[in-house]
Amino acid sequence: MAVHAEGIVAIVLFYLLILAVGIWAAWKNKNSGVSEGQDRSETIMVGGRDIGLFVGGFTMTATWVGGGYINGTAEYVYLPDSGLAWAQAPFGYALSLVVGGLFFAKPMRSRGYVTMLDPFQQIYGKRMGGLLFIPALMGEIFWSAAILSALGATLSVIVDIDINMSVVISALIAIFYTLVGGLYSVAYTDVVQLFCIFLGLWVSVPFALSNPAVTSISVTAKETVYQKPWLGKIDSADTWMWIDNFCLLMLGGIPWQVYFQRVLSASSATYAQVLSFIAAAGCLVMAVPSVLIGAIGASTDWNQTTYGAIPPKDKDQSDMILPIVLQHLCPSWISFFGLGAVSAAVMSSADSSILSASSMFARNIYQLAFRQSATDREIVWVMRITIFVFGALATAMALLTGTVYGLWYLSSDLVYVIIFPQLISVLFIKGTNTYGSMAGYIFGLLLRIGGGEPYLKLPPFIYYPGWVQQTKIHHLTGDVEYFIQQRFPFKTVSMLASFLGNVAFSYLLKYLFESGTLSHKYDFMDAVVSKHSKEIMDKTTLVSNDIILSEMAPVKARLNTSLAGTFTNTEALSDDEVSSPESLNNHLE
Repeated sequence: MAVHAEGIVAIVLFYLLILAVGIWAAWKNKNSGVSEGQDRSETIMVGGRDIGLFVGGFTMTATWVGGGYINGTAEYVYLPDSGLAWAQAPFGYALSLVVGGLFFAKPMRSRGYVTMLDPFQQIYGKRMGGLLFIPALMGEIFWSAAILSALGATLSVIVDIDINMSVVISALIAIFYTLVGGLYSVAYTDVVQLFCIFLGLWVSVPFALSNPAVTSISVTAKETVYQKPWLGKIDSADTWMWIDNFCLLMLGGIPWQVYFQRVLSASSATYAQVLSFIAAAGCLVMAVPSVLIGAIGASTDWNQTTYGAIPPKDKDQSDMILPIVLQHLCPSWISFFGLGAVSAAVMSSADSSILSASSMFARNIYQLAFRQSATDREIVWVMRITIFVFGALATAMALLTGTVYGLWYLSSDLVYVIIFPQLISVLFIKGTNTYGSMAGYIFGLLLRIGGGEPYLKLPPFIYYPGWVQQTKIHHLTGDVEYFIQQRFPFKTVSMLASFLGNVAFSYLLKYLFESGTLSHKYDFMDAVVSKHSKEIMDKTTLVSNDIILSEMAPVKARLNTSLAGTFTNTEALSDDEVSSPESLNNHLE
């Protein structure tokens, strides 16, 4: 197998640049936040809460614009049975950032939370917070594994280097600068990585468009030349499935720690909203070159290229259409520049997902659930260890399992079906409790798993209305695979059932306990009657520092740095109180 020296040099230069920026960001901000009395562990998770518009806009955009985003968009535009009509990620994720900015960014940032799981533990207790951590962790780890896997395949296409080595080196670099600088390194490297993606892909597009083997994409948009038009279409039978997938992207793109990590690091609640809107525009802009590359792939006579007569779709290589276009339709030095962009995109996603997973574990599982007296130094070391462990886990999955994309699809569905309705409940629905949360969790899980997952070859045990059996032919082996396609919008229905189950069971159990129908001794979750239990997090636990914003009254700083004294307030979260900084401030006074 030949190794292209120019390609290796290009990738090494990109990686060295990103590593240097990550280390510089860590050094530049090593005392940020700490000098104002903020814990070092919190600084690693959310910076000094001083991320401005420029860096914040880039890092918020990088929430979703990564290797999977640019490769996946190009793939769906290229696929004959999909086309642009089914490339939903750009608009879906852009709208998710708009909805997140309008409704979720301000309440989360104003209340001074540190992670997305804080409000769950505040309202539902540490045990329920631990259960909600599971789908959140799965989503982050499988997402990292999926994009690292895509990187290995991409590098092997263009530079002919060993897939395992390229994945391990990329992961090690991302883990190293995340270990050193936390959120600051992630944010500043996102700026460089997005510049690399934008320049790398836009430089490649004109060369690919002008290649003699490529027919005008304006012609192939509407006419069948080498394959079906790349604009694609939505059949009436697939309308509900299209809507279901779009809602999954738009609403399921909100309850991710990678998003709220950026929201909570913003210098104010208003800034958090503005950053979300900037990132929405950024998502759309960054998708344009990927759409064009997918269209170019659909407009190419591959027999005239060095790729060969058989097009990528007939070799089961549609998922690598972007690097294939770069390699076979562009000059070598341009393709290597584009490859560096793809590599940068992968690291911009992997680093933030690994940091998000370790932040939730260190704070919400280790600190708040098991070691409430843990020192700040102890939490920092737990974060460092889990960054390495989760990074190694994602890397191992990328190398060892062939179903990593299926795992990510399923876990992202669970984030939508389980965490999103719970997030709405804790932020906007007064009176929900742990019993309702548990019921909603179970309803959503059963209804989603019941629909099956073709990518994991997981058969359904609930056949929703309109299901059909589909056939998939593997072109390389000739194998025929049969699977059940659910055309009913069962993911969104599962999410709604989870939400309604939460509200209904919360109010039902509240009524039964408060009316005396059920004895108080059966309130084993301490969610309705026994509210003086340490199981329900006191509000002073979660807001620990003086966060002064125009949107809220100042919160009095906690004097001690450990959590040992945070449960001294015996007043419980009552239903007539609002979980807001203002009520907290009055409560402390």
